[in-house]
Amino acid sequence: MALFFQYSVGPGIVNQEGWIWRTYTAIPGTGKLLVKAWKEGCEEYGDDALAKCAGNAGVMRPMFITFLFFIFQALATYVQPSLNREAWPAKYAIFFFALLIFMFIPNSPLFTGFFLWTARIGAAVFVVLQQVILIDVAYNWNDDWVEKSNEADRITFGSGGGWLQAVVGTCVFLYATAIVGITLLYSFFTGCVENTWVITLTFLGILAMTGIQLSGQDGSLLTSSVMSLYAVYLCLSIVSKNPNSTCNPQLGQNDVWDTVIGLILTAISLAWTGWSWSAEHRLTVDSVQTTKSMNPSGENPDRINLDVPFLDPNEQPATGLVMDQTGTNTGGGTDLWKLNCVMSLISCWVAMTLTGWGTLGDEAQAANPTIGRVNMAILGVSQWLAISLYIWTLIAPRLFPDRDFF
Repeated sequence: MALFFQYSVGPGIVNQEGWIWRTYTAIPGTGKLLVKAWKEGCEEYGDDALAKCAGNAGVMRPMFITFLFFIFQALATYVQPSLNREAWPAKYAIFFFALLIFMFIPNSPLFTGFFLWTARIGAAVFVVLQQVILIDVAYNWNDDWVEKSNEADRITFGSGGGWLQAVVGTCVFLYATAIVGITLLYSFFTGCVENTWVITLTFLGILAMTGIQLSGQDGSLLTSSVMSLYAVYLCLSIVSKNPNSTCNPQLGQNDVWDTVIGLILTAISLAWTGWSWSAEHRLTVDSVQTTKSMNPSGENPDRINLDVPFLDPNEQPATGLVMDQTGTNTGGGTDLWKLNCVMSLISCWVAMTLTGWGTLGDEAQAANPTIGRVNMAILGVSQWLAISLYIWTLIAPRLFPDRDFF
């Protein structure tokens, strides 16, 4: 819906063309309301920037509803976790009904003001959270392939080398991609001091992560390579928000690759977050499955006289083991409100990914270059919080050897 509103609905309304415009104007009195609502806050821009401003505001509408939806879901599931799985037809109906109403709400100040800044802050928080997710994915990825190698070696000695070679090959590929990315960033985004500093600090952060990981026994090279490539992606996002056209050749252009990569990372984060939370109640100590005997009165099965056949199956004593689920599970766990909070942050991240963190074309950037500077600062702080977080996972076991970090 966000993509549809961005590239079809918003431009169609402000330009008064397309089937969406014709459909709404068929209802008497709605045409003027729509044009006024979707042009609000965008009147100072020219035709191209006006359409893009309306498209960005179009993204904010479904994402704002999604943000509110998961906030209310978090509050509801905090009180009653089972509500997370109930009444989904009604929830979808409410969502689409709200979408129709929000079509007539002006862009400013709700969408291009309040929610734009809310989404920027929420997306910055999610950048750090996404790093946690990627660290978890990378650690599990490495452990899974190493375990497969060990299992293959137990069956046939030496047959697990292929998995270890795959780990090394993946590391080489990811590091090579990161280095090529740094080189391209130096080639295309130089010309001003701030970009050079951002790229150089990113490269130093990659060296620091890799060096600290190699100097100890914690972490893995595969995890470091994943984090390094992610740091390069964030570096691209930072320099592409620079409002100075001298050192930003992408200024005013739709950064397709940045959007595609952002949506791919969103899909990975959604899949991993959903799986982790759905699996957590099966993997925690409180919900571990225990076994108990089904022998009558705790009778030892060795005392059963196996020489006497049981002709009637109903007379045979019940023996064996059954699984007894300890702990309670109400609707998927009592921490589902946290999952919904994560989903609300993902809504903010998607809004920023699709709108370039609320940036427009050259004309709009020249009129308000502060927006680009603020976006660079937000992404820069998020990048280094994320890098510092991964470095902390490497040095914490050394600083506190008596604690268990796994």
